[in-house]
Amino acid sequence: MSGELDFTPRTAQSDVYNANVARLFFHTHGKPRSVAAGTVLFTENAAGRSMFFLASGEVALARGGKPLDVIKAGEVLGEMSVFTGEPRSATATARSAIEVIELEASAFSSAIQQAPEFALMLLAIMIKRLRLALVMQMMGKGGAAGGVETIPTSGTVFDAALLKDLTSNFPARPPAFQPKNAVIMREGEAGIFMYVVMDGIVRITAGEKIVELVRAGGVFGEMALVDQSKRAASAAAGSDCSLMSINRNDFLSLIKTNPAFGLSLLKALAVRLRNTGRK
Repeated sequence: MSGELDFTPRTAQSDVYNANVARLFFHTHGKPRSVAAGTVLFTENAAGRSMFFLASGEVALARGGKPLDVIKAGEVLGEMSVFTGEPRSATATARSAIEVIELEASAFSSAIQQAPEFALMLLAIMIKRLRLALVMQMMGKGGAAGGVETIPTSGTVFDAALLKDLTSNFPARPPAFQPKNAVIMREGEAGIFMYVVMDGIVRITAGEKIVELVRAGGVFGEMALVDQSKRAASAAAGSDCSLMSINRNDFLSLIKTNPAFGLSLLKALAVRLRNTGRK
């Protein structure tokens, strides 16, 4: 995965990234391209219409004309804009003659249905990035100083159709009511559930900083289910709210059987990562 944020760790060095899995996914669903040295693959602030697997060579990333990162063979680039629907955050230029496999954004949804293991790997990578970003915030290199208006707000990760689908999947586990200020999860605890906000607002805090407000249709707590690490943040009800809980077994089953679920989580994590990085 690419270094679209200044603090993004090298994916090729990540213990959750498997270049062979990525290569197979792109080879099966994408289109190979030979690209000459100096060719611009995409430009900063342009719409993200495709993502790429770099089969050979190197690609330079720049933001505002300044060098940002170098993507090497075996890595993926351009994925963040595809997930979030936001403009590109950098310009990508071939440093030498390269071989890439391009996957259009319009084809990603159908492709991921056939390869849920790739979706799970992408989730794990973005969660690793997000945990690092939260640590940097807590160290004072970023943060939510200021009023509530400066705090990112998430919601509608799951649309009405997906929410209805989830409730029908778990009829024996109806949404639970949480009164205002009730503690839902604590930083440092083991993660047993992720939560979908059906109604109300939930405050997410890391250390003593509010890092996110999650509204109806939003999710939280999914990070610990993916990487089975301790909670990176705490959550409390910002108002009376109604939450649906999903355990790890159900989570893994949904990733494999419900592509819309995995795609929605990828988008939610990508947006959260960009919001955290901007701080």
